[in-house]
Amino acid sequence: MIRLVLGIAAALLVAFGIGWGMARSGRAPIARALDAAELRESLLEGRAAVLDARLDIYSVNFGDASRHLEAARTAVRAAAARLNDLGRTDDAKRLDPALARIDDAQRLAGKLSQEANAVAADAARTIDEVLGRK
Repeated sequence: MIRLVLGIAAALLVAFGIGWGMARSGRAPIARALDAAELRESLLEGRAAVLDARLDIYSVNFGDASRHLEAARTAVRAAAARLNDLGRTDDAKRLDPALARIDDAQRLAGKLSQEANAVAADAARTIDEVLGRK
């Protein structure tokens, strides 16, 4: 009787271990896909905010442009952090010039300079390059 109970308990443990292992093996691709989607979302959000800022600068609305550039900086920094977490440090470093251009564009927008538009365009191009590399 004790052998039967021990045999059933062992079979249940083996079945549990096999089930857990199978479930765990399918989670990694899903986690990678989720990380890639969140990274892409941050990059797209940053690019959209830069483009919104460019429209604001064109419309001579420098206050909104500055707010959009701040949102862009936040999104691009989040993307850079996610790239670093994924081990893609080269791509994260490629976002440094975009962050610098966003800072420059915001400074120029604070001076009410239309030159901020061209600087923001450079930042958007850099973000597009990283987006293209996924």
